[in-house]
Amino acid sequence: MNALVLGPGGVVGTAWLAGLAVGLRRHGVDLAAADLIVGTSAGAIVGALLATGGDLDRLALSRRPDAAADPGSGRVGAGAADPAAMGRVFALLGEEGVEPAERLRRVGRLAVEAAPAPEEIHLATMSALVPAADWPAHLVISAVDIDSGQPQAWDSTSGIPLQAAVAASTAMPAAFPPITIAGRRYMDGALGGGSNAHLATGADPLLLIEPLAHLFRQEPPAGAITVAPDEQTIAVFGADLHDRAAWQPSYQAGLRQAAPAATVIAAAWPR
Repeated sequence: MNALVLGPGGVVGTAWLAGLAVGLRRHGVDLAAADLIVGTSAGAIVGALLATGGDLDRLALSRRPDAAADPGSGRVGAGAADPAAMGRVFALLGEEGVEPAERLRRVGRLAVEAAPAPEEIHLATMSALVPAADWPAHLVISAVDIDSGQPQAWDSTSGIPLQAAVAASTAMPAAFPPITIAGRRYMDGALGGGSNAHLATGADPLLLIEPLAHLFRQEPPAGAITVAPDEQTIAVFGADLHDRAAWQPSYQAGLRQAAPAATVIAAAWPR
């Protein structure tokens, strides 16, 4: 069984992943051919589109992934990250002497306090972006329960809507509100395990694509094929991962990196 793991990356990472996937397909490497797709945050969006046969090419036309369909477009705070609150999130995550679940519970409380808009806006945006109704059997999406501080992984057997899982997985505190699913609230899956490559343990080959490898380096699983932004792409991303103006340059950076990435991937990946 082969597996594709797509990591988090905010708006710029989503754009780069989309461009990379489109470019790889042009070079004969179809990421949608994976037996298992694990998506977290930005990776949940692109992973869901790959798994459902969504049109990634249409994202090239947007300044950001939800530009054409965001019902909150033009509303102050709809997906706009608050730098001060974001700083508090990372301060909480870096607290020493606090067990991991408690750190995440504290971040969860902050996520509620700093919610920039009603969760219905973010859910509607993700529903428009990933319109497929059926959850593919080979797709896994991660999030974090804000009350327990525990990571959560959903698949087609979980009995929840695909769009709700994508919205929860991308709900970065201070940028988007927690998403309510079956009476519990969830936030960005990256907070509980980065790219969550452990959810694909045992896959061979395992292709790990990490938009934020330059910021949050994790040891990849043994034998994994890894793809990450190069220095030119990192410069394009800039300091603000949620900078919507960087959507097109980041998408183009993904297209550019596809050729060298295809050389690395092609030998092990199904054509």
